[in-house]
Amino acid sequence: MSESNGKSSRQNEEDLGLYFLDVCRRGGPTEMEEDEEEAPTELNTINSSGGFVVVSTDKLSVKYPTLNLHGHDVGVIQANKAAPTKRLIYYFEIYVKDAGVKGQIAIGFTSDTFKMRRQPGWEANSCGYHGDDGYLYRGHGKGEHFGPKYTSGDVVGAGINYAAHEFFFTKNGQVVGTIYKDMKGPLFPTIAVHSQNEEVHVNFGQKPFTFDLKEFEAQERMKQQLKIEEIPVPANISYGRIVRSYLLHYGYEDTLNSFDVASRSTVPPIYIAQENGIDEEEITYALNHRKTLRQLIRDGEIDDAFGKLREWYPQIVEDNTSATCFLLHCQKFIELVRVGALEEAVKYGRIELSSFFGLPVFEDLVQDCVALLAYERPLESSVGYLLKDSQREVVADTVNAMILSTNPNMKESKNCLHSYLERLLRQLTACCLERRSLSGEQGEAFQLQRVLSSGKRN
Repeated sequence: MSESNGKSSRQNEEDLGLYFLDVCRRGGPTEMEEDEEEAPTELNTINSSGGFVVVSTDKLSVKYPTLNLHGHDVGVIQANKAAPTKRLIYYFEIYVKDAGVKGQIAIGFTSDTFKMRRQPGWEANSCGYHGDDGYLYRGHGKGEHFGPKYTSGDVVGAGINYAAHEFFFTKNGQVVGTIYKDMKGPLFPTIAVHSQNEEVHVNFGQKPFTFDLKEFEAQERMKQQLKIEEIPVPANISYGRIVRSYLLHYGYEDTLNSFDVASRSTVPPIYIAQENGIDEEEITYALNHRKTLRQLIRDGEIDDAFGKLREWYPQIVEDNTSATCFLLHCQKFIELVRVGALEEAVKYGRIELSSFFGLPVFEDLVQDCVALLAYERPLESSVGYLLKDSQREVVADTVNAMILSTNPNMKESKNCLHSYLERLLRQLTACCLERRSLSGEQGEAFQLQRVLSSGKRN
């Protein structure tokens, strides 16, 4: 091997090792969850049309107490918070206790700059469904035929379907209609009253809605699933091959054999080495060795794993300060803590982990390992993630990737990190996040686990 090739090989090993060190720092591969948004809970008595509305003490009812003399004498009020945007659908309802003299009640959404003396829909960046004529107004004073009128005793709702980019309105539990959502920025649930004795109660979700919101959300998810299923898939794609490549990549030889037996009656046998970009020659490499080492690490037999690596792949463990050796030494220390052999763990740490102190790339993980000794119940502590089976899997994945990297026919070292199935899922995640970005970061936050669970149920 030339000097340049030797440096390249060491660099590849360092890159792979650093990747798995980062996975350890995250406590295993987890999905990022977005912060919970605050949702509207009551009416905003500060930003309203003042004397034209009387708000109840619980801030959930509003009444128009006087006669209106002018078109701009509207009793309009917004919710105390903007509609949340990181969800599939937002929805709220009003109960019309009294339609008053003229029934000029409206429900809809308005921006934070809306003039609080106008009906929702009469100004830019606002829309509203009006009870006296059943018209929908959006952005100007001229309405359009939309749905039925509503009056005393009716329950009317307004919602935002972020997936479909639509506003929708309901009456007495049924969808009246939808319109395209062309408004930007924070949008506030808004109601208006405009004639004497008009009174409405608002429900922001503090009690069950008349409209079946859960069923509506389920139907929306089904629409999305059907759109996905309508996408044509090339006839030569083999889903079984993709699953098979996952089992090969991680060395699950026994499961692979069971999968092959089960597939014989349902999946036509494929004997070519490469299909749909999947090169099985790369991931079949050292399958039995990888299976053996994974099982040893999953069983906590780290000394035996070290012994097999020294026998089969000495180049992987010849540098005792490499990331792979570090993770193996850490896991040995962790296994001693697992079984309560604390004195032995201390001795092992002094011998094997001490050499990693002072090295910035390892220091935080060394400290986490040592911190296990400070707790009576370490599994319940902030470093308890190290005692979980997922930590063993990370170490096993590290060794698996390092063995794959020794394959002289491996085209790119990054192929050692993830199976073809995982690469497809990472691409799916990237596409969904980009789609949400193009929607102004509005709509349900993407979570892969939820997508996979939804597909399984469907």
